[in-house]
Amino acid sequence: MSKKDYSKWHSIKTDVHNHKERPYFHEREIWFSSIGSNVGFEQDGGGEEYMRPVIIIKKFNNQVCLVVPMTRKNKEGIHYFSFSYINGIISTVILSQVRLIDAKRLAYKSGNVSKEDFGKLKEKLRRLIA
Repeated sequence: MSKKDYSKWHSIKTDVHNHKERPYFHEREIWFSSIGSNVGFEQDGGGEEYMRPVIIIKKFNNQVCLVVPMTRKNKEGIHYFSFSYINGIISTVILSQVRLIDAKRLAYKSGNVSKEDFGKLKEKLRRLIA
C-alpha cells in the first residue's frame, strides 16, 4: 500500500468546515460529496476536491445524514448494490462503506434513485448489517 500525503486534503477539509453552507437535501438523492482522503481501505474521494457520489440513505436532520458511496466499477456480492440512474450507465453502491457525514460535505446534487431501487438498496443494507 502506498503512502498518502494528507496535507492537501486537510486544507480542503478545513475550508469545507469553516466556509461551506449546508445545502437542502433529501433521502434518495445522489450528491457529489467531499469524502476526502481516508485511511487504509476506506473509500476515498477523487479529483482536486476529493469528491465521490453518495446516496442519502437517511436524513437525521438538516445537519447530518447517513450515506453510502458509489463507484462506476461493476462489483457483485453482498457488499454491493448495482442500479442505473443515468440511461445506459450502471452504478454500484458500496454498502460496506456506509457512514454518517455532515451536510457541509455535500457539494452538488447529481440525481435521484428510483423509489423501487431505493427500497431494494435499503433492504440489502439491512440484511448486511443485521
